[in-house]
Amino acid sequence: MQELTFRSHDEERTLALGSFLGSRLEPGDVLALWGELGAGKTLFARGIAWGLEVPREVPITSPTFAFIHEYEGRLHLYHMDLYRLSHPDELDTLPWKEALYGRGAAVVEWPDRLGADLPPERWDIEIRVTGDASREILLRAVGKRNGARLELWAPDLFDLRSESGEPCRRG
Repeated sequence: MQELTFRSHDEERTLALGSFLGSRLEPGDVLALWGELGAGKTLFARGIAWGLEVPREVPITSPTFAFIHEYEGRLHLYHMDLYRLSHPDELDTLPWKEALYGRGAAVVEWPDRLGADLPPERWDIEIRVTGDASREILLRAVGKRNGARLELWAPDLFDLRSESGEPCRRG
C-alpha cells in the first residue's frame, strides 16, 4: 500500500487526520502539502501541530510572508509556505535545509517550489476541494520506509471515518 484517500466533510475531520499523522511523526519526516489556494493546507498543518503536542493555544498560521514558522512540541515543527517563492535560492537566509533534513518534522505548503530539493523520502498529501467545507485528502507514502509505515498505520487510519461513516479508500 502506498496511498490512502479520505473524505472529510468538515474542518473537524481534516484536523483529526492531521492530528493522527502528527502524533506518529518521527524526526526527519517531511510532509508535502499539495492543493489549490484555500484548499485547507494550513488547517491540515494545524492538525499536524496538535498531533505533535504543540499547545492548542499557540496560533498555527500560514507563514506565507515569513516562509517558515517554527513550533515546539514533541518534535520541533517547521511549517513552510513557499507560495511566494520564485527560486529556492531565496531561502538561503532561512533554516530550510535544517527543516527538511534535520531532527524535527517539516510541513511544506507549495512543495513544487523546491524543485529537486524536495526530499525523495516524504509524505505527499493532496487536498482537493469537493464542497464548501468538504475535502478529499490523498495520503501518499513516498519512499520505501514510509510505505512500510503506512502499512502499519492502515488499521488505525481506517477507523478515521467521515461524519457520514464513509471509510477511506486504499490506493
